[in-house]
Amino acid sequence: MSHIALEGMQFYAYHGFYEEERIIGNNYVIDIYIKTNFSEAAENDDLYKTINYETVYLICQREMRIPTKLLETIGLRIFNGLKFQFQNIHEATINIKKETPMPGVKLDSSSVQLNQNFIQNCPRCGNKMICYGDENCWCNDMKIHPQTQSMLDQKYDGDLCRNCLNYYSG
Repeated sequence: MSHIALEGMQFYAYHGFYEEERIIGNNYVIDIYIKTNFSEAAENDDLYKTINYETVYLICQREMRIPTKLLETIGLRIFNGLKFQFQNIHEATINIKKETPMPGVKLDSSSVQLNQNFIQNCPRCGNKMICYGDENCWCNDMKIHPQTQSMLDQKYDGDLCRNCLNYYSG
């Protein structure tokens, strides 16, 4: 398993439960850790076969521009952006730290950490696969007849891997 990390991304943004926080703003630091397999990218020196750091940064930057009450909500939106952009994330962790979260209180920072694991076993063949389990998943591009999909949903608990879906898609 390979790891990609972006640590210490700094933003000044307007988040917080209280309206004053969304007016005054604060400093935020984001760390992202992604497990993936980038061996093909390394062998071929191909940026499009790995996780592009610049794209990850731009996803974070975009989400930090949207005033939000909860850091948890920002983290969820970042996850959704990553899943939309990359189909090869095995697992990811996002840390979002808010510096001086409560004015007048001696507290350096508050933070949230979100973790998601996208590796699961195919219920038909047992092989490991990446499954995002939402509209960003690669399997949404598969063309399967509605009756066949209905039968698969009844027979198997969960999504099938690419090889099994290819078998049923004809």
